[in-house]
Order: sequence, then C-alpha cells, then structure tokens
Amino acid sequence: MKHSYQATLLQVFLLAFVIIGISLGNTAFAATLNEAKAQGFVGETGSGYLGLVTPSAPPEIKALMNEINGKRKSTYQEIAKRNKTNLKAVEALAAKTAISKTKAGHYVQLPNGSWQKK
Repeated sequence: MKHSYQATLLQVFLLAFVIIGISLGNTAFAATLNEAKAQGFVGETGSGYLGLVTPSAPPEIKALMNEINGKRKSTYQEIAKRNKTNLKAVEALAAKTAISKTKAGHYVQLPNGSWQKK
C-alpha cells in the first residue's frame, strides 16, 4: 500500500509540474489559445493534446494548436524520461487534469471522439 501511495503522490507532483510547465511555456499564446477555445475551434482531448473541434478552423488556429501540442509532447517526453515512466501514462495524467480544468463553455473530446461543451 505504501508503494501505491508514493506512486500516486509522485504522479500528482509530476502532473502539477507538467501543468505549470505548459502554462508558463505557453504564456505568449494564452490569450490566443483562450480565444480559440472560447470560439469553439479547439478543445482538450483525452490524449493530453489539443484537438480541432472545427476542422475548418483558420490556418493560424491550426498552427497555434500544432505548436502548443509540440511543446506539450516535448514536455511530456522529458517528464517520462526523467521519471522512467511511459509517455502514454504522462499524457493520460495530463489529459485528465487539463479536461478537469477546462472552463465551462469550452470543448472536451469524449471517448467516442465527439465533442461536448463543458
């Protein structure tokens, strides 16, 4: 039981680090990302990355999403490597937190692939 508790505590710590890193790393994009989310162009997926809610989103929104996703992936890979854990585990934990922190009115992707406003 103690090992399980320590593993969970480590996961919570790592996730906090990921979210802080993502927040700080994307400060310059924060307003634009919030606007893109508020306008319904992008949302949080269960994979820890942003997804296109509206496939016809403007090219600059798609570029922003790709840039942020690239930064997220890089951060997730660093955390997985540093903690000798699976990338998918870091992505899943980050996704869970990002979805739980999604503002009301912004989109999250359901397990079946459809989008729903939170």
